[in-house]
Amino acid sequence: MTLTTGSRLGPYEILGQIGAGGMGEVYRAKDTRLERMVAVKVLPPHMSASPESRQRFEREAKTISQLSHPHICAIYDVGREGETEYLVMELLEGETLSDRLVKGPLPLEQTLRYGTEIADALDKAHRQGIVHRDLKPGNVMLTKSGVKLLDFGLAKAMVPAQPQSALTSGPTVAGAPNVTQEGTILGTFQYMAPEQLEGKEADGRTDIFAFGAVLYEMATGKIAFSGASRASLISAIMQNDPPPVSSIRPMTPAALDRVVQTCLAKDPDDRWQSARDLMGQLRWIAQGSSQAGSLPPPPVTARRKSVERLVWATALIVAAAAAWMLGLRSRPSNAAPICLSLPAPEKTAFGVGMALSPGGRSVVFVGTREGKQLLWLRPLAGLNARPLPGTDGAWNPFWSPDDKFVGFFTDNKLKTIEIASGAVRTLCDLSSVEPLSGGTWSPDGVIVFAPDTHSPLYRISAAGGVPARLTELVTGQREGAHLFPEFLPDGRHVVFYVLGGERDGIAVTSLDSREKSLLIPHAWRAAYASPGFLLYLREETLMAQPFDAAASRLSGEPVPIAEKADWHFSAADNGILAYRAGASDVRQLRWFDRSGRDLGKVGRPGDYLEPSLSPDGTRVAVGIGTWTPVGDVWLLELSRGSLSRLTSHPTDDITPVWSPDGKEIVFVSNRNGHFDLYKKDAGGTGAEELIYQSSGDKFPSDWSRDGKYVLYYTVDPKTKADLWMVPMSGEHKPTPFLQTEFNETNALFSPDGRWVAYNSDESGTPETYVRPFPPAGGKWQVSTQGGVQPVWRSDGKELYYLALDGKIMAAEVKPGSDFSAGLPVPLFDSGLRPEGLTESRSSFVVTPDGQRFLVNTNAEEAARVPITVVVHWTGELRK
Repeated sequence: MTLTTGSRLGPYEILGQIGAGGMGEVYRAKDTRLERMVAVKVLPPHMSASPESRQRFEREAKTISQLSHPHICAIYDVGREGETEYLVMELLEGETLSDRLVKGPLPLEQTLRYGTEIADALDKAHRQGIVHRDLKPGNVMLTKSGVKLLDFGLAKAMVPAQPQSALTSGPTVAGAPNVTQEGTILGTFQYMAPEQLEGKEADGRTDIFAFGAVLYEMATGKIAFSGASRASLISAIMQNDPPPVSSIRPMTPAALDRVVQTCLAKDPDDRWQSARDLMGQLRWIAQGSSQAGSLPPPPVTARRKSVERLVWATALIVAAAAAWMLGLRSRPSNAAPICLSLPAPEKTAFGVGMALSPGGRSVVFVGTREGKQLLWLRPLAGLNARPLPGTDGAWNPFWSPDDKFVGFFTDNKLKTIEIASGAVRTLCDLSSVEPLSGGTWSPDGVIVFAPDTHSPLYRISAAGGVPARLTELVTGQREGAHLFPEFLPDGRHVVFYVLGGERDGIAVTSLDSREKSLLIPHAWRAAYASPGFLLYLREETLMAQPFDAAASRLSGEPVPIAEKADWHFSAADNGILAYRAGASDVRQLRWFDRSGRDLGKVGRPGDYLEPSLSPDGTRVAVGIGTWTPVGDVWLLELSRGSLSRLTSHPTDDITPVWSPDGKEIVFVSNRNGHFDLYKKDAGGTGAEELIYQSSGDKFPSDWSRDGKYVLYYTVDPKTKADLWMVPMSGEHKPTPFLQTEFNETNALFSPDGRWVAYNSDESGTPETYVRPFPPAGGKWQVSTQGGVQPVWRSDGKELYYLALDGKIMAAEVKPGSDFSAGLPVPLFDSGLRPEGLTESRSSFVVTPDGQRFLVNTNAEEAARVPITVVVHWTGELRK
């Protein structure tokens, strides 16, 4: 069916045909409702064959429409006009990869960049359970902003219900709605995996085979598999391997040959097992790692000779310094210290965690680039750092004693990565993980770790297993958590930080006993440094003190090493020290409008936690300085950016929540050894009033609009995080709001008090839900692909939340007796990355009119503070 200019399909006015193919005809059109240009694809006639076909297609299209990714063409709508089925997609300007390949192969830089973007898009889809099944150059659009994958998953959506027994030469052939029928062929022959040709069920590795064929064609300009007939083509795919890329383009890195060959393995088990691993390999090659092969240098011109001399001189100096550092053990003990500064890689910000390898050869750190948080490895003898694939979302890395492995935390899991091979292993699942956790690895293969800021220490084998409790929190001494464990040289004793209570400070324990003894009161984060020192933080000063590790005994006087230091410090066995100074102030409150336009900073950078906007929108209550040394609740005047302290107890006071009239604030304090609920006048007058205390930690989320209840969450060993409500009058006896086997947190009352928005991981992914208040049954899911930290607009007509990719989403709330929400739409990328469900409230607040967002962003200044490396740092101490 060909549409004429000016005709309509629903609200879409046809402006002209763009193209046609096996998936239907494509037209440029105008959405007359939203006043935007779109692409409308009119689907083949078989889509209208039966109501079941239409329902199946609509169901699949809805699933695909949830894929929000910069390199996947977005689906806006699906509709039917008369007998015509159509899809509405974003309108793209550019050319298809197949059109570009007519001109020949792509330059290596473009091949790697486009390949990385395609792999990134595949990873996003595969994680949502969607397989493309027809990846080919014709379904890759090249635009100014990069590649866009077309027709994602539609091959499966357009399969007729009945099985097929014959092969077809059409570019895209139908398949089944939910599972591929045995004997059905989906895709375009030149890019089909062997299992597709056999009619077997496709999975993500099937797309990886097609990706390898596309990557091969980009790099060489030649099709990976060809044949004079369909039979010979199938035979080539099933039995032959294409010539290596480097045999056609000799300057190709050897590592790219390996990537392509692994993609095109006949057996799916022999291919890359995930698109994310594949993406990491391509990024590594693009960064020019020496292990990836190298290109011959371009001819040296007279204008470049001086620059080249400078580069070579720098390389020689670094190499000499590295050789000197690696031979430090033979140096005299009074050698003068040498300081080096290691900045973050270009367009990368430092994140939470940094560790120097025990041998002093490399630094591993957390870095964020373009919203991707990974571990990075920087050899001290080299000039460049490289990301470690498979470490997405990582923080707090720690080394194995032999420098071969790095442990880290991510996705509520404890993992390790082998540096040489890049193999990642999950050791165990954790109920929660927070950035201020930590781990340490003994020579005997025991890992001791702190999962979060309200738990004791645990131990686990480096091979994995079930964690066992190592220490016990002494509630009678009001201990809140045990953090930052570090093994001493014997591999049996561990120093760690006792948070809160009467014995706040650095303690030592043993793998053979749960008993502990206090070493240094009112200090935090300690580590042993050879030869014979204990490094620790006294507020924001890094101190060093002589230490007999065998006897666990300090001597002499402590000496300051660095001012304004944070807990990112690490010492190697050969006298090298690495630390970051001035990096404690890591947050900056910043205004954005609904489009993401930066409207400016509010106040100075600080260690902010969980901002809470006053009902009149003029002030923000926030916790500040949570770990250096303790936190307090402060009030920020938005008009002036001025701060005033509300609490000043010598323990942590955090997580403020405003009363509905703005006159009082509820917060939690661990002054009794666990976080309990307190209340104080927002004007700062009068003493704090204890509302409710119990043996477990609890964190408030919201105060009901009638002032009668405060919602909070607490963690139960059996039911995980649960939501409770405590009356603000009478005996303050709490009752459960929602208690299940899953985690429920971040609960907020709607402005009219009828609903409660909250987060739950009941589906396996943290999502935002709404339930009635008081509890009366019924539940509605608002987020679609993961979302946390809900925030209501003051009139209740919109509900905002933070998507897992960092975008702030908005869902229209429709009026009525029952709750009803529209499809969430992205507003802007906040730069935030959710760290799990255990955060008690949001990282952003919204003005009453919903037009401005105050986001607790990463402070750019702090993220750029370099790593300081001091060679033979004890030289000055000896003097």
